[in-house]
Amino acid sequence: MKRNSLCFLFFLLLANFSYAQNTIVINADSAKTTISKHIYGHFAEHLGHGIYGGFYVGENNTKIPNTNGVRNDIVQALRKLKIPNLRWPGGCFADTYHWKDGIGPKDKRPTMVNNWWGGVTEDNSFGTHDFLNMCELLGAEPYISGNVGSGTPQELADWVQYVNFNGESPMSKLRKQNGRDSSWKVKFWGVGNEAWGCGGNMRPEYYADLYRKYTTFMSDWSNTGGLFRIASGASDADYNWTEVLMKNIPLHMLSGVAMHHYSSVEWSKKGSATDFTEEQYFKTMKSALLMDTLVSHHSAIMDKYDPGKKVALVVDEWGGWYDVEKGTNPGFLYQQNTIRDAMIAGVTLNIFNNHSDRVRMANLAQAINVLQAVILTNEEKMILTPTYHVMEMYNVHQNATLLPLKIKSNDYIVDNEKLPAVSASASKDSSGLTHISLVNIDAKKSQDISLEVKGLKYNTVSGRILTSNKLQNFNSFETPDRIKPAAFKGAVIRGSTLTVKLPPYSVVVLELK
Repeated sequence: MKRNSLCFLFFLLLANFSYAQNTIVINADSAKTTISKHIYGHFAEHLGHGIYGGFYVGENNTKIPNTNGVRNDIVQALRKLKIPNLRWPGGCFADTYHWKDGIGPKDKRPTMVNNWWGGVTEDNSFGTHDFLNMCELLGAEPYISGNVGSGTPQELADWVQYVNFNGESPMSKLRKQNGRDSSWKVKFWGVGNEAWGCGGNMRPEYYADLYRKYTTFMSDWSNTGGLFRIASGASDADYNWTEVLMKNIPLHMLSGVAMHHYSSVEWSKKGSATDFTEEQYFKTMKSALLMDTLVSHHSAIMDKYDPGKKVALVVDEWGGWYDVEKGTNPGFLYQQNTIRDAMIAGVTLNIFNNHSDRVRMANLAQAINVLQAVILTNEEKMILTPTYHVMEMYNVHQNATLLPLKIKSNDYIVDNEKLPAVSASASKDSSGLTHISLVNIDAKKSQDISLEVKGLKYNTVSGRILTSNKLQNFNSFETPDRIKPAAFKGAVIRGSTLTVKLPPYSVVVLELK
């Protein structure tokens, strides 16, 4: 009997020991890759209340403090986020947008119908000057998506000249007539958007030829330091699209290849943003974690043609996509933002960080009031979402040196399917501080982690955590601070080992020095 009891205790201890074996080994002595700040980019499309009623409330608005029509509170919030770049005007809208309709006196600008998003009338009151001046307020680099679907090479070439040329030309003269003497030095240019779908339903071979044609006429004006030209890339696992582009476009004409992936329960049955089951949560996280496979496979194809990794993989649309909130325009894609979205943001950014040798730019879709937004507005009110807080916590990785890591994670199991419960990435910044971002997606269990850093020694650890007492919790206009970062006390240094206890569905960023 005594022997059986000892055996039982032994197996119980073994089971507990086995469960605790989330291990992370960080190889600081092999660090060499810089995590580009542009991985933390954002996206503003003429869609719903992303621009109008979001960023832009009009110059004559006396209720909401603004600078030339752009909300001051949004500028302040995004500057705190250290937003590195902002993509505009789309999205699908980009390939129907003719930029000359959005310059000059606002009362003389023509209107258009936004057929893609709600069939509303677009008055073009927010155009090129408004966007580029707003980027200066934000301290962000503009990323302009050019119109290939319904535009012409001349139209795109004129746009580049209008915003970038300081010499004498028809376009620089027109810019000066419209009130801007100096150029904006726009570096990032998308040559069309989703050419396989809303950008023209093209075959990759046809688009590759169009890309070559359009970029031929996009001159590298000396004041920009060279244009960063981004090809319209694949949807999800369309690896053939990437293969054809890399094979058919000369590397000297190509700075980046885009890729889009959205996380959802099911594409045809997206479900509610706030009323979801654990099973639906699990499926969403499975979709989010698929990003690692997609990035790895697209990168492997690019490596065949570009072993020196000159061309960036640009994931310029990513995020959670659910059904719109009840009572809102279906074409406006307005959804709430819960702890589930914080999990999506945390694991996705860890994936990008860990693939930063190839992923050097990305854009969350979208910044305000659309899809997985970081900010929601309602007239004069503004709230920060859980996704905002994750991106603010993670901005310590911007332009830091990636510390490669190996992770062994427990499984998060639902209905006999399993996912790794723990996600992580780490970096060392220019001041010598090390930051480790950790995510536990398990909806029920805490995760104990044993973490070893090879090549560096530390004396202190501090951190912040984002979590809540329910997966479905969100910040509302009535309770704007329900979810926000708090001090984290669950990390301890003992010798060369760091032990961490992560609560269920939590995001933690540690600082070691």
